[in-house]
Amino acid sequence: MKKIVVIGGSKGIGKAIIESLINENEVINISRTDTLPPHNNFTHYSLDILSDDLPDIKAIDSLIYCPGSINLKPITRLKLEDFREDFEINVIGAVKAIQHFLPSLKNGSKPSILLFSTVAAKLGMPFHASVAAAKSAVEGLTKSLGAELAPTIRVNAIAPTVTNTDLASKLLRNDRMIENITERHPLKKYLQPNEVADMATFLISEKAASISGQIFELDCGIVSFKL
Repeated sequence: MKKIVVIGGSKGIGKAIIESLINENEVINISRTDTLPPHNNFTHYSLDILSDDLPDIKAIDSLIYCPGSINLKPITRLKLEDFREDFEINVIGAVKAIQHFLPSLKNGSKPSILLFSTVAAKLGMPFHASVAAAKSAVEGLTKSLGAELAPTIRVNAIAPTVTNTDLASKLLRNDRMIENITERHPLKKYLQPNEVADMATFLISEKAASISGQIFELDCGIVSFKL
């Protein structure tokens, strides 16, 4: 049974990841709220990743960092503080978690780290300047750490398109917006959290033992295709 630490697993993609892992793994969730039912394989720490001290855990096999932001505004309305806040939650929080749990990962079995980017880091999209800048930094971190920590620890990232979560609720708040989002994607769909969780489960598994330093676009074709 693997021991997996998930940061930000109380809702959205993080919650779906925990639900996909919990029956066959020991899962530790670190987030501000606990929304998951009790389970013998589950431990929750109510902490703020940016401001609180993280727990000491002797050995873990995977670290998954899920927190993110969708702060969509024209550049004229974005303040410097918006950029700082997006960078803090997406990059600094990830770095803090990685630095803290690196000794634990080195004590683990075939350890791995999984981070999250966005399709907006590669596909130029209006009003995404702040989040795209922060998530682009996550992609650089993924590649750099993948090289630095090889061959001991694998590091990968997933870059999803719009996913049906609370975080993206403003993009899917009525039937017309849902139709527009659907039509924008060549596969005529957007993501469900369990689809992202399936990819996450694969990337931290031994089936992905030869994969590191990669950014996987779950894009429903929006980055890959021009139709």
